[in-house]
Amino acid sequence: MNKLCFYFIVILFSGILFNPVYAQIKKGEYINASIGIGICAPSDESEIDGSGFYAQAEYVLNFNSWIGVRPYVGVVVASGESEEQEMPELRIKSNAALLGAKFRLTAPIPYVAPFVELGIGMSAGSFETHTEYTDLKKNGVLLHVPFTLGLALDRKNNFDVKFSYYYHNSVDQFSGAAALGFSFPIE
Repeated sequence: MNKLCFYFIVILFSGILFNPVYAQIKKGEYINASIGIGICAPSDESEIDGSGFYAQAEYVLNFNSWIGVRPYVGVVVASGESEEQEMPELRIKSNAALLGAKFRLTAPIPYVAPFVELGIGMSAGSFETHTEYTDLKKNGVLLHVPFTLGLALDRKNNFDVKFSYYYHNSVDQFSGAAALGFSFPIE
């Protein structure tokens, strides 16, 4: 078994070294447009979540094929309520405009390049978290921390499939999306 693992690792690394590798779209400036199914859920252990709509646009500045910075603007509109009759009214809502910046780190795998994004931003809108453990409602501008996991697809990695999350600590909830995106150059 150990020899099999060793041979697999040798073949994997030799394939990476001798093939041209594009981790993400090449160095330069791009616009990325994403659309998907919006979600919201509380940070506590409640069994409630919401769904809705998500859209986002990013200005992509790639320093090289592995690392890039992505200022973004977007919107998430998602809500949900408890369907159980014996429970008190449980609901969650996140209707917000998003603004911020993320850094993307992409693995060098051709055609299917996994990536992770992390950053900081602000959300302007209305938020409600009413669960067994939390009872919060806020309107206005809140700080959020964006976190995204995804795959850059295609030969030039112009398409991506991602799960984006925006953690709102002040209302004990996160919102986000399962989204599809497309990047095109600015030139």
